[in-house]
Amino acid sequence: MNAVRASVIALLLGFVMAASAQFARADVAVPTLTGRVVDQTGTLSSDAIARLDQKLKAFEDRKGSQIAVLIVPTTQPEAIEQFSIRVAEAWKIGRKKVDDGAILLVAKVDRKLRIEVGYGLEGALPDVTAKRIIDEIITPKFKAGDLAGGIEAGVDRMMSVIDGEPLPTPEPQHEWAAPESFDQLSGWAIPLLFGTLFVNGFLQPMLGRMVASALTGGLIAIAAWAFGLVWFLSLLAGVAAFVLTLVMDLFGSGAMPSGRRGGSSGGSWSGGGSSWSSGSSSSSGGFSGGGGSFGGGGASGSW
Repeated sequence: MNAVRASVIALLLGFVMAASAQFARADVAVPTLTGRVVDQTGTLSSDAIARLDQKLKAFEDRKGSQIAVLIVPTTQPEAIEQFSIRVAEAWKIGRKKVDDGAILLVAKVDRKLRIEVGYGLEGALPDVTAKRIIDEIITPKFKAGDLAGGIEAGVDRMMSVIDGEPLPTPEPQHEWAAPESFDQLSGWAIPLLFGTLFVNGFLQPMLGRMVASALTGGLIAIAAWAFGLVWFLSLLAGVAAFVLTLVMDLFGSGAMPSGRRGGSSGGSWSGGGSSWSSGSSSSSGGFSGGGGSFGGGGASGSW
């Protein structure tokens, strides 16, 4: 029995090491949304960030639409289009069900940029218009070495274009996204339940009830976080899995399915990716996305 347990532990350690190696090669992590302007390269001065933030806040208060600016060193190994949609899905810029958000993303080292457009703005800011803003407004200043001027001019033009689109009147108070997170958890309830039963059924015969339940809870929490749940909901899912497996065993539930299923790690997940903290800056806190959705509309360019 000791030999069996040692073998299982060795297999688990091997799995963790393989997963860690995969995450080490994973895509760049999506930066935390700390403000309307997030600069991880130190390109913008504090005055420029404050000026942009003030413009974007006034625009949101008046129009309802949200625009955010993100500057990163690189999006490699991903193309900027792939990284940009991951940012859009994570930040959820724009109002829920109105989807009137837009993101100006600049990859400084790659010398590439993109305007990502939410569903609700694709009429006012179609791909061809976004491309013209990049080619005619932003990149000429970038080529001249004026990144701050190009970003500000691009943001100004985006706001003027969006101003022409009739949109719902802004709500007097920002709607927080926490209820949506709980909706997301309920949507994952059935997959997490079956995952709990499967993992615990495999581990319990070899590790015993308590150890198997604890390990199952930890693996479920990690899986929930990796697939997009916020950390506190992932932790809640892990605790629920731990309690469920204990209660099931105490009440003499039947044997769970045994076996092993290998996990796949796609390149689109942000966990474990590299990020930059040195020299990073952002506009003032208290800003969050409103739940807007994106479908890949927008345009890219380079300088």
